[in-house]
Amino acid sequence: MAMTPSNMLALGHKAGNFTLPDTEGNIVSLADYEGSKGLVVAFICNHCPYVIHIASQLAIIAQQYQKQGIAFVAINSNDTEQYTDDDMSHMIAEKKNRQYPFAYLLDEKQDVAKAYSAACTPDFYLFDGQQELVYRGQFDNSRPRRISSGNYDSSQHQATGSDLIHAMDALLDGRQIDAHQTPSMGCNIKWKAGNEPR
Repeated sequence: MAMTPSNMLALGHKAGNFTLPDTEGNIVSLADYEGSKGLVVAFICNHCPYVIHIASQLAIIAQQYQKQGIAFVAINSNDTEQYTDDDMSHMIAEKKNRQYPFAYLLDEKQDVAKAYSAACTPDFYLFDGQQELVYRGQFDNSRPRRISSGNYDSSQHQATGSDLIHAMDALLDGRQIDAHQTPSMGCNIKWKAGNEPR
């Protein structure tokens, strides 16, 4: 797998529209999140060790901040034909296993990943109440330690979500969010052949 950083979409960018199926059989759109104090859009998948590393803490933080008015949605844009562990049936099982308290959507055509200039899993975007980008980048500075091919250890550097938390707290408090933000790092989005962004 290729270690890939975030593209760091320009701050102030309006949230890209989406209308995608979720694991519950619903169709979910960006418009469903209008009226929230903020919106976290997370590009994740099922099999990436960098997503697995943060998954439990992501579920906890989402539950905490949803109660404060910040909405969360996760999008899987990987090529599910070549990477079958990321297909909808596995997404359904993953959401249940991780107890994600947010909609988990499949971006089969990969158009939404392109609209957000998403590059890796995980890749995080925080939008304000007007759906303008105020934070993008890493969950925190922890990473799983690679032991061998396909084997990773998260015990030494556990995920906290501190970077995202600081941004959400500032948004909720009406404070300026530091524009110096650190790219996320993870597995590259698995683009369909010929569909890679320029």
